[in-house]
Amino acid sequence: MTTVLVSGDDFVAPELFADALREAAPGTAFDFRTMRTGWPVEPFGPVGGVQEASGTEEQVIEALGDAEIALTQMAPFTAKVIEAAPKLRMIGVCRGGPVNVDLAAATAAGIPVSFTPGRNAAAAAEFAIGLMLDAMRRITVSDADLKRGVWRGDYYAYENAGSEIEGSTVGLVGYGAIGAIVARVLNAFGARVLVSDPYTDPAKAAADGVELVTLDELLRASSVVSLHARLTPETRHLLNADNLKLLPEGAVLVNSARGGLLDYAPLPALLESGRLGALALDVYDIEPPPADWPLHSAPNVITTPHLAGATRQTAERAALISAGEAARFLRGEPLRHLANPEALAGGTGS
Repeated sequence: MTTVLVSGDDFVAPELFADALREAAPGTAFDFRTMRTGWPVEPFGPVGGVQEASGTEEQVIEALGDAEIALTQMAPFTAKVIEAAPKLRMIGVCRGGPVNVDLAAATAAGIPVSFTPGRNAAAAAEFAIGLMLDAMRRITVSDADLKRGVWRGDYYAYENAGSEIEGSTVGLVGYGAIGAIVARVLNAFGARVLVSDPYTDPAKAAADGVELVTLDELLRASSVVSLHARLTPETRHLLNADNLKLLPEGAVLVNSARGGLLDYAPLPALLESGRLGALALDVYDIEPPPADWPLHSAPNVITTPHLAGATRQTAERAALISAGEAARFLRGEPLRHLANPEALAGGTGS
């Protein structure tokens, strides 16, 4: 009998983890302990030295008990939690990175930590395309006007008319799983796609029909720019007051990746001047943004509450990938998505 903590929330429910693990490891007897955090109704945040977590250290410690494996999305696995769980042998986090786990503490305790890259790639890519279309064609803005009784016939005036993706140059900052799907859709629309990503193989870029360029080259040439990079110390404020000035007049900027990639301070002035023609945001430097946030009243701004990955398929896929990693661990097989290989010689559960 293997004791497993399934710590879910209102998006990836504990039952999804349990069902997925039973499917991934048929014939294995499990004793499931359950925990449910308040996300997404309650925003995530820093807890005990880890980031983007939901719930408290005390809740996790109580729920863990003698569990050998923990599958979670948002629960904080801090040094305190790991120290209080001597029987814990593996942690599976169903996110693109295990930011809610103290990797140093897990590694020191010999606990491998898995994650689920690509679980929301399709959802996030589709959402980014939706934001582009919305911003370029003023869908949300004109909807709001019409609902308050304003018929925006002036949007048919040449100087106010929207623009098409076909024939446009679209720049993608970052080219992982999400960026690659976005590029495929943009190519189908007939756009010229530029990519700035130092880790992209030029041969892959050529095969995908995109052009690899520097970030400055991308900003100068793109009428639409969409962010898809991971947030690291090197990419924080990758787009900022200095390089945003390189954009063509009236450019559209989309950020559905991470708020920290973009310096939000210069955006109101860029919108007011017309350097930015429209801005579409799903992520923010402060989440949720405060009531007096300047972009709430800025022109041509579309905002959504961090919804890019919010599909049922994402939740199901995340649970399945995490459960598959746990099943591999139990069979003594190498983990496919191991965040701390030093914790486990050879990356196996043996």
